[in-house]
Amino acid sequence: MSDDNDNRELRNSMLAAQIASQGGQQPQGQPYARPDQPVSAAEYAKRELGVEIAVDLVPLPSRGKVYSVDHPLHMSDSVEYRAMTAKEEDILMSQALIKRGTVITELIKSCLINKQIDVQTLLSGDRNALMIAIRASGYGNIYAPSYTCPQCEFKNELEIDLNALPIKPLNIEPVTPGVNSFEFFLPKSKKKITFKFLNGKEEEEIVADMETRKKKGMMNSTLITGRLLRSITSIEGNSSPSLINKFVQYMPALDSLKLRDYIDTHEPGVSMKIDFKCGSCDHFEEMNLPLGAAFFWPSSGR
Repeated sequence: MSDDNDNRELRNSMLAAQIASQGGQQPQGQPYARPDQPVSAAEYAKRELGVEIAVDLVPLPSRGKVYSVDHPLHMSDSVEYRAMTAKEEDILMSQALIKRGTVITELIKSCLINKQIDVQTLLSGDRNALMIAIRASGYGNIYAPSYTCPQCEFKNELEIDLNALPIKPLNIEPVTPGVNSFEFFLPKSKKKITFKFLNGKEEEEIVADMETRKKKGMMNSTLITGRLLRSITSIEGNSSPSLINKFVQYMPALDSLKLRDYIDTHEPGVSMKIDFKCGSCDHFEEMNLPLGAAFFWPSSGR
């Protein structure tokens, strides 16, 4: 009888670990070990293994306004995620995912509670909010990168509270509710266009395209035109890809600048601007948060 009890406890512990690794989802075809006392996967893992799987909400900068009615996040203000575990550290260490540029996508996918959400459909700003929250859940909210002062070249050790980074919510209305489409009037060419905010898949395509061009020795950057081609969805009501492509190639620089400024200003996300003051020469500037290797691979001494 003792052996049976030991085997049962071992099976229960293994099942709890499997449930925990699958983000709180019960494996198909496997009942909980105690069907007479139904509990959540997180509570079961805590009871059997002493492991607590933290689940939390992160505000969505887009407020769900750009997602269609059949999207799991349609008109949602927030989304549930679970804390990082050793499983996610394996994802971060995967050289194959790093090489493909999809490591962050797979990390977010692993931590989302609702597995019906396609991570690549999330706006970049929503993905960033999740990325920062997940990182804080795994390694703490303090991020300590190094930054070399551009004035005196002194290496500064920064300390940034990720929880203090402000959410930048969507503050303009889409042309149609539940559609990622917004209007803008080009000041130089006097044309009305519609544009969209880019999602994770489109951002990955831009990075992959730049890497391909770099490998082929094509040094001229297409970053601006590449983003515009993916952002603009119609010109004066015409959504022909060939028309948009031709227009972008010969788009007046002023129109390009004003449109990009408008998109940057209104794109929902997390404000990555921080104030920097050099500890050596007192040089001061507003800078973008340096996302170095220490963001997801902090040293054990931190």
